[in-house]
Amino acid sequence: MKFAFSTLGVPGMAVGDVVRLAGEAGCRGVELRAHPEEPVHPGLVAHERRAVAREFAAAGVDVLCVAGYARVAAEGDDDAVYEELYRLIHLAADLGAPFVRVFPGGGEQPQDRADAVAARRLGAAAEVAAETGVRILLENHDSHPAGADTARVVAAVGHPHVGVVWDVMHAWRAGEEPARTYGLLEPYLGYVQVKDCAGRDDTTPVPLGAGALPLRACVEPVGPDGWFCWEYEKRWYPDVPELPALLAAGRAHVEGLLATR
Repeated sequence: MKFAFSTLGVPGMAVGDVVRLAGEAGCRGVELRAHPEEPVHPGLVAHERRAVAREFAAAGVDVLCVAGYARVAAEGDDDAVYEELYRLIHLAADLGAPFVRVFPGGGEQPQDRADAVAARRLGAAAEVAAETGVRILLENHDSHPAGADTARVVAAVGHPHVGVVWDVMHAWRAGEEPARTYGLLEPYLGYVQVKDCAGRDDTTPVPLGAGALPLRACVEPVGPDGWFCWEYEKRWYPDVPELPALLAAGRAHVEGLLATR
């Protein structure tokens, strides 16, 4: 099984410590939160990017994704969105990451308008992504929480370098059954963000398997060949337990769910 974790769960942790944690917990990859408050972000210069890539390569740990905050359906001028997308794409290419994560961010726009804006921008950015060997993944989030929402946009783009990342909590909270979400997203799926929470109305992070989210129904159809990334939202919930003490058990829990499929 290919298991990773997001650095959203270890806010501000140095790259060397992130790599060591991955190795100690048996994780094959890391999703890097690309934000200026983190050690890895688009503002890094060339020698800093090379140093990050070397640390991961030396440990045999993959940079699974550069998790950016570009909002491709947001109202306003295209240029700022394109600039952010291109910076994320080139950062991912420099780090050897196959994926860049982006958000919809459609706000209160009518659905068809938000879809059209997102598809147009993703279609344009896809050509740059293809040149660099990176794939842009639209996460089901904010204005597009269900799998049906992101699948609709990505299908309209129709480009192999644009796909989806499935955040299992957002789709479940939107009322979409995991089997339906997987069926809609499977043609475009880059990887799955697993997590667990106290309930539909309480998104406080808990250890995998300790909450209400139907994780087995989410991971079983994907199977052991897919990537699973634990997005433990410690950054937004600072009072929850520290991720490092939970990580190995979380990986083992997902492995156990797949072993009984």
